[in-house]
Amino acid sequence: MNAGPTPGPRPSATSLSYPERLASTRPGALPAGYRHLRHRVLIGHGRAVLETAGAAITRWRMHRGAGVLITTTADRATVGAAVECALGLGPLRVGAPCEVVWTVDTPERIGFAYGTRAGHLARGEETFLVEMGPDRAVWFTVTAFSRPDRWFARAAGPLLPLAQRMFARRCGRVVARIAARRA
Repeated sequence: MNAGPTPGPRPSATSLSYPERLASTRPGALPAGYRHLRHRVLIGHGRAVLETAGAAITRWRMHRGAGVLITTTADRATVGAAVECALGLGPLRVGAPCEVVWTVDTPERIGFAYGTRAGHLARGEETFLVEMGPDRAVWFTVTAFSRPDRWFARAAGPLLPLAQRMFARRCGRVVARIAARRA
């Protein structure tokens, strides 16, 4: 396990489509000018739940279980890894290129954040994290800031943030189900 959060080398200025790198990983206010998402759900208790959920998040099982087609340059979330999330069905599938910008793997916290790259429907960043508190309760959290980047994403109005909230909830259910089966 790593000793703590790993921001890693700074990607080139042109690789990410937004300037507020790592803003979803810091406590406090998210950047202005974006829609904000914070979703937190209790998924279980104990070290086995934390480790199983952490592996599901960092090894892309959560995404795949939530119905996302994932193509990545790494089998585990690693700073600098390119990630292509594909959402939708058949010819209506939309690619969402991202890059992992942060990871954490400690005895109490496991997760990662990725940021959008050119070609994504939105601009912003999203963090997926599991944390175990002193009471051994394990919480799954999604924290994100984003704004539409393409004309059709802007035209969708409130549908894009609604879809993002639904995805965060689905991820929480998937991680809880995986952790419950393995713990």
